[in-house]
Amino acid sequence: FYDEIGTPLLSDIRVDYPEDNVEQVTQNFFPNYFNGSEIIIAGKLINRTSDSLHVEVTASNSKKYILLKTDVAIDLPSRNDIRGVPGLDDGKGDKNYIERAWSYLTIKELLNSRLKSDDNRERDYLMEKAKSMALTYNFVTPFTVLKMREAGLHSEPPQEEYISPSTDGIGEKLQSLQGHKAPPGIRRQQDKQRIKISKTSADGDPHFVIDFPSSKFSVCFNIDGEPGDILRLVSDHKESGVTVNGQLIGAPAPPNGHKKHRTYFSTITILSNKPERSYLEITPKRIILDDGERLLLSCDRSAVVRSRSLEVAISANSNITVTIRDTISFVILIHRYKKPAPYQRNHLGFYISNSKGLSSDSHGLLGQFLNHEVKLLEESLNTSHQQVGQNQTEALKPNPTNTLKVKGRLIPVVWKQRRIYNGQQEVDCWFAKNNADKLIDGSYKDYLASHPFDTGTSFGTINSL
Repeated sequence: FYDEIGTPLLSDIRVDYPEDNVEQVTQNFFPNYFNGSEIIIAGKLINRTSDSLHVEVTASNSKKYILLKTDVAIDLPSRNDIRGVPGLDDGKGDKNYIERAWSYLTIKELLNSRLKSDDNRERDYLMEKAKSMALTYNFVTPFTVLKMREAGLHSEPPQEEYISPSTDGIGEKLQSLQGHKAPPGIRRQQDKQRIKISKTSADGDPHFVIDFPSSKFSVCFNIDGEPGDILRLVSDHKESGVTVNGQLIGAPAPPNGHKKHRTYFSTITILSNKPERSYLEITPKRIILDDGERLLLSCDRSAVVRSRSLEVAISANSNITVTIRDTISFVILIHRYKKPAPYQRNHLGFYISNSKGLSSDSHGLLGQFLNHEVKLLEESLNTSHQQVGQNQTEALKPNPTNTLKVKGRLIPVVWKQRRIYNGQQEVDCWFAKNNADKLIDGSYKDYLASHPFDTGTSFGTINSL
């Protein structure tokens, strides 16, 4: 026994099946898997015409998380026929041992759930369900007795007072009959949740928004790049070790538009070099996490994966939150279309949720503004400029000719409104034209990376991870 439990191989083992293909799945999460132990799961097929069943297994050990996917061939019904087994050849026994195995496991889970419940009505319901199933499949439980008759075996409810069932040997991690409860480390989150994060972002075509909380206003600009361009969004490789790059994909421009084409972020790459090398490559369909061991995650399934310094939380088909050392957080929105128009593409949006862990030297199209403030000036009819206070910002909104002062540079801006978070929030911002000319250091071409894993240690310097 010690030889078995003294050799743990995996922990947090979860076995998932497509929800529209199976029902009434027994326990499919197991805290540990030891050398020589076994895992048994049973359920009912909904689609009985299919010849295969998709299975996904996630687990972890002391070094990494594991994701395995496969399609398992479905046996013909005759293969589960156990006629000829001693005791059942009279034709009156149960012919399908897999169905009996499912009922046995389900009864155990019902009894254990009853023991854990504090609600009397729920306890009665679980007891009746377990008792009914035990009578159907001829199992003895604390709520049924076995009587010998000449005709064979028969189970009846006991007339005596019920005794609380023992749960010795029953695992503490239980599932509902439908299964799919999330274990620690792979917990499910509410899909399509509203994200409360900073306005600082790059989303859409792509539209950039920079929020300046102390100045109580936001600045926005567009980058009209080319398909295939890789834009450096955050560059702090030398200090915090973090770099974020976004690759553009092209699409035709809408009819009667002023643009020759549209561009969207098709891939977001997040690199972290401290305390150890790791990276994330995110697309609207999948995520690759590599922290020494490579892990592939689907954007279609909610999950949380943690390592020593990195956490990736997926809300299925909605967003991905990446947290680095608990001081840096990015949220990537997933934009997918069921019936896209010709000018639409599945794409990503990038939002900065927490930038406390980024240094004052961070750069990039977004990173250069995280630790700097700008001043808003009112341009009079003359060429002089008058600085305005924060309480006068509202009065300036209708003015089409205002000016920002950034690092000694004067940038003409106009008032605009932008929608972010999938259109859930409207942002008032001062818009800088011409690819953010004079607003950003240099020109947007200075922010082009040569490949997704480019890391810029400082503005104008390019290295590779």
